[in-house]
Amino acid sequence: MNSELLKIEAGLKDEFQKIDEIALINSKKVLDAFHECGVCETSFIGTTGYGYNDLGREVIENVYKTIFHTEKALVRNQFISGTHALSKTLFALLRPHDLLLSISGTPYDTLHEVIGIRNNPSSLKSYLVDYDEIDLVDNDFNDEAIKAYLLHHKVKVIEIQRSCGYSTRESLTIEKVARVIKLIKEVSPETIVMVDNCYCELVSDKEPSDVGADIVVGSLIKNLGAGICSNGAYVVGKASLIDLVAESLNSPGEGYDVGPTLGANKSILQGIYLAPNVVKNALKVGTLLAHAFKSLGYEVTPLSNRADIVTKITLNDPDKVVKFCEIVQKNSAVDANVAPIPAPMPGYDDLVVMASGSFTQGSSIEISCDGPLRSPYIVYFQGSLTYDYGKICINDLYEEFKND
Repeated sequence: MNSELLKIEAGLKDEFQKIDEIALINSKKVLDAFHECGVCETSFIGTTGYGYNDLGREVIENVYKTIFHTEKALVRNQFISGTHALSKTLFALLRPHDLLLSISGTPYDTLHEVIGIRNNPSSLKSYLVDYDEIDLVDNDFNDEAIKAYLLHHKVKVIEIQRSCGYSTRESLTIEKVARVIKLIKEVSPETIVMVDNCYCELVSDKEPSDVGADIVVGSLIKNLGAGICSNGAYVVGKASLIDLVAESLNSPGEGYDVGPTLGANKSILQGIYLAPNVVKNALKVGTLLAHAFKSLGYEVTPLSNRADIVTKITLNDPDKVVKFCEIVQKNSAVDANVAPIPAPMPGYDDLVVMASGSFTQGSSIEISCDGPLRSPYIVYFQGSLTYDYGKICINDLYEEFKND
């Protein structure tokens, strides 16, 4: 192990202690929810077909609503991804001539065709839903612009994307989200606040639903799946809104009461049980990586006060982005012999290079990095399941890049 990297690690003792403290709080929260909701061995039994009377699914959704302190939860393996859950939520909440407003700038690339930012005959725009956005200012919400907009427009849904996506901005802390939701509700209490919480769960001791969000959406192959879940997503929030999303996912009249779990109950419950510790590991790995590459002279964010598990490193060179991903792939558990190359991906305008040698395809919490091949050539790193595996990977990255 590189001696310089070990010195950097030794200097992170206080940062790591803060991460440990939050993980302990969140572990207690999850364990209390398991006890309150009566998780037992029969909760692992799944259903087929329509999925009527799935007692395990009911327990899972009670666990999620308890952890997030919401009226209701929809946790389903019928969701393909976080993007799918976000899409279904937006289509559930919005009607023709309603107005959707993003207050965290342009949403993540895969939502562009969902909204109609990029033309698609199945987009919200094609159903006559209007869209507008307000950019962040200095990595924070533009309170004055948001207030003025709400005073002059009837906004049905406000969308907040906490994680940075493939942008250059910082991810949004729970404190910033709390402040802006308070402002929104003071000016326009009927406006629905929807938060895209992907990559951000359990990073803080609070979730957006604890600070006033009406509905919160995320993936099970990121933080809350802990590398255990094979697929799925969750939507938590007000009961009336969750019912609409369930009918959007399934069909009107059946919505919440159908959906076979097909043997997924155990992995969903085991995933959320392990999630506080896995997120802790991912945060420590990201923190070590950030400080290591800062010491090499790269622009890195964040160094501390993390809002999600993502670490952004600006490499300013497409070849370095590819090299970085190659090293991560070589340090993965699965397909370590595969060389990642830039390629077109559904939902993206630019070529994307991605390292994800994971047990579940696209499970970014395991250990992964990716980035679009566009200036300023940023690589986005997430994971890993254990600190030791992540540290081994960082050591190889550090050795390779210290001589560049």
